[in-house]
Amino acid sequence: MEGEAEEGIDSRGGIMLKENDLAPAFSLLDSNESRVSLKDFFGKWVVLYFYPKDFTFGCTIEAIDFTKRSPEFSKLRAMILGISKDSCESHMKFVKGKKLSITLLSDPDSAVQKLYGVWQPKKLLGREFLGTVRTTFLVDPEGMIVKIWNKVNPIGHADAVLEEVRKRSEPK
Repeated sequence: MEGEAEEGIDSRGGIMLKENDLAPAFSLLDSNESRVSLKDFFGKWVVLYFYPKDFTFGCTIEAIDFTKRSPEFSKLRAMILGISKDSCESHMKFVKGKKLSITLLSDPDSAVQKLYGVWQPKKLLGREFLGTVRTTFLVDPEGMIVKIWNKVNPIGHADAVLEEVRKRSEPK
């Protein structure tokens, strides 16, 4: 029925992931054209952030902030993976040009973005199109999604994610 959603499917037909869901498996190429799979990080925290485009204002802020905090994430056994539609070549230029130390993954056909439900209708200047909604998933060492940030404001986002990883990593 129009406007209603089945369990796990949004009204546009996309997957709606929730906290405590198992993170969907994927395998993509990084900026060096090396294959990276989510399963490679089993036993570690994974910060999986989806962003629209290399070199744009918000995406640059987000990538630089995650890079600045990457040593702190590493101490907590947390890996940072950024995913966009950009090519491996674009990611390489972005990494080198902005001196990034995080892993950027190329999803040219948006398959992983669709799997995570972040490839959605967007509007700009009255025009509707499909695009990446800036979203971050925190995946625990067992592969479960424990936190989702939707429609992220890149300013201060890396700090909020780091604080969440710290909070969840502390012995109870």
